[in-house]
Amino acid sequence: MQKSVKRTQTYLGLALIIILLGFGYYLSGLKAILPLHLLAGVSFGYALTRSRYGFAGGVKRLYMRGEASLSKALLLLFAFTSFVFAGIQWKAASQGALPAFVEGAGDFIIPGTQNVEFVNLATIVGGFLFGVGMIMVGCCASGTLSDLGEGRVRALISLIFFVLSAAPGQAARAVFDRTALGQVGFRLHLPQVFGYFGALVITLALLAGLWWWVMNYEKKRKEDKTSLDPYGDWEEIEKPLDLSTPAPLFSYATYHKLFIERWTFFTGTVIIALTAVFVLVTAGSPWGVTSPFVTWDVALLQNFGLEFSKANFASYLEKVNRGLLVDGPTIRNIGLFAGSLLAFLLANRFRIRSGFSIRDGIYYAIGGTLLGFGSRLALGCNIGALYSAISSFSISGWFFLFATIAGGVVGLKLFQGKINIIPIPIQCERER
Repeated sequence: MQKSVKRTQTYLGLALIIILLGFGYYLSGLKAILPLHLLAGVSFGYALTRSRYGFAGGVKRLYMRGEASLSKALLLLFAFTSFVFAGIQWKAASQGALPAFVEGAGDFIIPGTQNVEFVNLATIVGGFLFGVGMIMVGCCASGTLSDLGEGRVRALISLIFFVLSAAPGQAARAVFDRTALGQVGFRLHLPQVFGYFGALVITLALLAGLWWWVMNYEKKRKEDKTSLDPYGDWEEIEKPLDLSTPAPLFSYATYHKLFIERWTFFTGTVIIALTAVFVLVTAGSPWGVTSPFVTWDVALLQNFGLEFSKANFASYLEKVNRGLLVDGPTIRNIGLFAGSLLAFLLANRFRIRSGFSIRDGIYYAIGGTLLGFGSRLALGCNIGALYSAISSFSISGWFFLFATIAGGVVGLKLFQGKINIIPIPIQCERER
């Protein structure tokens, strides 16, 4: 058993905490709520990294490893968040709040209804492209930021192309929505038809149906002997220490328990769900990741003389003019990156990770482009268009879910064995 930690990274982690506290104090002078956005982002990033949690992994892990621990954790996450969101939305509606998409809703809107989007062909195509992209880069939007915090170079490549393609995707969706085909679709907030109790029952029933399918798929893979142990991917340093006697408070064993030992997916589910509820209550809108990418893209490309029309980018131009540091979602994304970095520093595991070929790098760039364009074509990623949408009882979330799963499976079949992060699944190895 290791007896000590590398103090340099621990000290850097403590320094990062001090920097975040100072940054939060500075933000409080700009806008009172901004430090809360920063705190939420750090919480998301730390939990995602410490538990090795990922929304893209719900598809990839089930397909590649034949075990459903992360998929089931995600379904629990959706169920728990939906339950709490139902109470929050009902309370607001009972006090006269209106859905965000209702004309004249004003400032008093039902929290979460900002993610009740109009479903049309772009939602499905965007979700499919996003699904392919998340497989090619190994993560979704939040995962790109958390992987970057871990020092993964591939995440940097993916993020650059993710951001650069976000504005084109946003423009494509805005233009498509104004066409005759783009107007073929519907918008549905389940409580408006079934009431909040009915909407919650329907959502939980659909999640239970997915749980049943996932359990049966996992059972089949176990019977075929193509399923791996749920803890088989835990690195040795992440495993709980085998102690014969209780460890002293100030010892490596205590430090390992507090900062190094991997959290289970269930622990990650609890922390992420609580933080998502925190965001909804404090900000009045759900967690989202990719909308700030459009803002960053607009701010960047304007410096090179590119002009953006108000018809397609009105809200983003306003955010750029106000300044990126007063944009809550931007601060949350910064916090997410910092939270992931903090988790790895305190665990003494941060290092720059490359180890891929030029061909892999090209795939990451293409995958990042698909992520950025697809997410904005669908008006969100696995967070805004999926997790937050389903938890807010928007039917659009379910369309995005199945489109993304389809894209993910296609991506896995197309690129298995061709990209370094997508090995040949074990069932294919057995057939060979």
